[in-house]
Amino acid sequence: MPPSNGNSKSLESWIWDAACSIRGAKDAPKYKDFILPLIFTKRLCDVFDDELNRIAEEIGSRKKAFQLAGADHKLVRFYLPIRPANPDDEVWSVIRRLSDKIGEKLTTHLREIAKVNPSLSGIIDRVDFNATTHGQRDLDDDRLSNLIEAISTKRLGLEDVEPDIIGKSYEYLIRKFAEGSGQSAGEFYTPPEVGLIMAKVMDAEPGMEVYDPCCGSGGLLIKCEIAMEEKMHLRSKKKYAPLKIFGQEYIADTWAMANMNMIIHDMEGEIEIGDTFKNPKFRKGGRLRTFDRVVANPMWNQKEYAEKDYDADELDRFPDGAGFPGKSSADWGWVQHLQASLNDQGRAAVVLDTGAASRGSGNAGTNKEKTVRQWFVDNDLIESVLYLPENLFYNTSAPGIVLFLNKAKPKNRRNQVLLVNASQIFTKGNPKNFISDDGIKQIAETLINWQEEEKLCRIVSHAELKKNDYNISPSRYIHTADAETYRPITEIVAELESIEVEARETDAELKKILTCIMK
Repeated sequence: MPPSNGNSKSLESWIWDAACSIRGAKDAPKYKDFILPLIFTKRLCDVFDDELNRIAEEIGSRKKAFQLAGADHKLVRFYLPIRPANPDDEVWSVIRRLSDKIGEKLTTHLREIAKVNPSLSGIIDRVDFNATTHGQRDLDDDRLSNLIEAISTKRLGLEDVEPDIIGKSYEYLIRKFAEGSGQSAGEFYTPPEVGLIMAKVMDAEPGMEVYDPCCGSGGLLIKCEIAMEEKMHLRSKKKYAPLKIFGQEYIADTWAMANMNMIIHDMEGEIEIGDTFKNPKFRKGGRLRTFDRVVANPMWNQKEYAEKDYDADELDRFPDGAGFPGKSSADWGWVQHLQASLNDQGRAAVVLDTGAASRGSGNAGTNKEKTVRQWFVDNDLIESVLYLPENLFYNTSAPGIVLFLNKAKPKNRRNQVLLVNASQIFTKGNPKNFISDDGIKQIAETLINWQEEEKLCRIVSHAELKKNDYNISPSRYIHTADAETYRPITEIVAELESIEVEARETDAELKKILTCIMK
């Protein structure tokens, strides 16, 4: 009998304790690129053992099961070319018993696994456990041995841990890494409460195609699948098609993390690697491929994309009247990519900096970001805007918004936008605030039901938005307290920065014109 692994909470505690076995909780995030693949490999080994045992029951022995699986890899999910001297021993025991040159031998094992399983290439084999920096091992054999031993204390096979439990625990580990990763956390992690709200509102149906152009560790895509499965369970549906999941990620280590996260959750998805903004990988017939649902949390206020990047686009992502939103922030550039990636009935949800909802509104003269925002309002593509509580995200204390797009808004929602100010729906936490299960339910139902509630949400007409110079920030229209509500400092600072950048750009253009005149 395999050992009992207890509930998901105990598994989460174990998985974090294993991570801390290297150098304690403070330093654990530094080693995430070693820890995540190793726990993933433990899961692969234990599942492979379970499948060998199933085959052995039919043909008589584990020795024969090894031979049969070796001859036909299709008999198992992932064939592992790791064989203990005694075929009745666990496959993981080969790794557990490494005693010398542990980093070198472990790296070799993982590369052999990737060679036999092309779908794991670049995912499980990209880490060198023997790597050095300035002549010093990044993770010496003693600490690596401690990590292997800590991971060995629990079995992660099919009979021990359901995919949803191991998946939740893996996500928990990623969250714990995000807590200690500072600014880089935003590159791979979105708070689960935000992802769940987005997934519930997206309301994907079985078989739908769902896409995330900057998928990080894949959390938003996974939550869309989980929300769909929960909905089908409530409908008492036992047979239904899973979502077809697609994602693209720029950072190689994060791309590998997303693939591992998908497999740990027992889900299949097509995750591409590369810069989506400059080179989106999902195309069809020379055009941008479109999807039923799109979810995203791009890095906020990216400044590396210039007007030439928009002008060079050949996929009609940046339409006339919208286009370049200014160099100070690519937020509305990403929103345009999402809009272009939706089919005629498609819907999207994207997390943005709060300033994206208001920058440029109320200022004298023109503002490129406001111009793009106006284009989206005038084309009736924005269905809702959600203002989040402060201090949810690991790379900033700013609140953030979620913008919801709908290419097929119902008639009773046309020429209107639902604005939801959920800034007060949170529980104080350490190091970050969080939204409780009841809060998640309240916010999601508010967005789905599209009904007004005092101090929480308002349905605002396009005429009123135009009157307010296309400011779509819920904090502008909904006061959550009896006293006067002030705009967040972060929102004001971001707006001032945007104005300064616009001024510098205008000055530069004016100098060019004057130089030409003087000549």
